Amino acid sequence: MKKIVSAKDVETLIRQGASLETLAADALLTPSARDLIRAHQAGGSNRQSANGGKTSAMPSVSNIGANSSPQELDAFFRTPEMEALKQQICDVGQRLWQRAYVDGNGGNIAIRVADDLALCTPTLVSKGFMKPEDLCLVDLDGNQKAGEKKRTSEILMHLEIMKRQPRAKATVHCHPPHATAYAVAGVEPPTCMIPEIEVFIGKVPIAPYRTPGTPEMGKLVADLVDKHNTVLMGNHGAVSWSHLTVEDAYFKMEILEAYCRTIWVASQLGTPLKTMNPEQLKDLLNIKQNLGIPDPRFGLKECELCDNEQWRPGVTCAVPNNGAHKEMGTDPATEQTVQAITDQIMAQLSSK
Repeated sequence: MKKIVSAKDVETLIRQGASLETLAADALLTPSARDLIRAHQAGGSNRQSANGGKTSAMPSVSNIGANSSPQELDAFFRTPEMEALKQQICDVGQRLWQRAYVDGNGGNIAIRVADDLALCTPTLVSKGFMKPEDLCLVDLDGNQKAGEKKRTSEILMHLEIMKRQPRAKATVHCHPPHATAYAVAGVEPPTCMIPEIEVFIGKVPIAPYRTPGTPEMGKLVADLVDKHNTVLMGNHGAVSWSHLTVEDAYFKMEILEAYCRTIWVASQLGTPLKTMNPEQLKDLLNIKQNLGIPDPRFGLKECELCDNEQWRPGVTCAVPNNGAHKEMGTDPATEQTVQAITDQIMAQLSSK
């Protein structure tokens, strides 16, 4: 029976500095193993080491960066670790598409894989039908380093988030309908209504609209990611980042969309919506702080915690003294005209 050689087997041989010729001639190579061998050979597998003439091992992942050679970057792009991350992106893309959070070839996803490198989705490909080989490797300036398809035009926004928020490991952008409706209306979703969004997301600000894919759009979103892990993009959609995984970034989209839809449905019931009190929200914020999730409300006074001024009259700590309201004055000439017309009508009625 022929031996099956995987990409992991090839990677192990490369790291050990062993010759790939040790592989049995009659072995069956998986497609990823064949690609890795081809990339390694193209990268100079015949280079000699200074002290023994052995083939030099591929650089460790920790040494890979935007300035690595094209051959090293291509080999890194095809490692089992990268293949697993590519598959995760494809899985999340399919879930976005199945939930109708994206349409056409909209939406994009990225994962930071080194200090200055990220995997990202390609342009003009439906998120529901992406394949691992479609993905791209870029540096934090958006220059493509590996991948056959062209990277998404909106990667600059994801990269701005990663530059401004060092904890951001993964980002997801999509167009969930109910959440996007808030972005189009220019209304921030209210707070203090459902625990899940308070713990995992919190307040969701709106970045002003700019043309998608432009540096200006990326910078406006990045201005908000220090204290918010999910941002609505005016007249566009939403983006979230996670300090854990791409799936966690996707979860935030599910939570946001479910919340916006619930509030919209509840608002149709003809009764004022009930909110948590500030003390109850404070308990949730304590849980959130222990999880290491940012929130701009940490440290606020209780009367500032459930302020929903855009949604309904909010709770404020102090009401400014604007003085007594002046009663609206009336115009004497108008009063005389109205009285004259009234007198004429009454005189006509009494004469009948």
